[in-house]
Amino acid sequence: MTTPPKAQAIAERELCGLVNGLAQQIADHVRQRAVTLGLTAAQATALREMTGPMTMRDLAERMSCEPSNATFVVDKLEKQGLVERHAHPTDRRAKHLVLTIEGSELREQLLELLTQESPLAALTAEQQSALQSLLEKTVAGS
Repeated sequence: MTTPPKAQAIAERELCGLVNGLAQQIADHVRQRAVTLGLTAAQATALREMTGPMTMRDLAERMSCEPSNATFVVDKLEKQGLVERHAHPTDRRAKHLVLTIEGSELREQLLELLTQESPLAALTAEQQSALQSLLEKTVAGS
């Protein structure tokens, strides 16, 4: 038996509300933790996403923003001595963003803070993994 369109629309609206609510809780959590390190939420997001050398375009994609916005954030991080721009190993036109030693240390502190009282802490590791799988399937399907 299939779900009537109206009931399905209500269920999707409720699910979207929950996903948006979780995203807002995560954003608030990042913002609160960033402040304790003297960072903006955008700077904290950039540091969190810098898992290794990457281009500005890659970072912008991970941050879900335009490259010009990521450039603004990286400019601030660079002035703080947390990020450096290096020549890209294979593309003369691109730069690789690389964390400095200070940037790596601050990133580690940030990651530790982000695990404390996280909105996802109410879920077990297995539940978090299941949620991640479901979200990946949903995102890949769109």
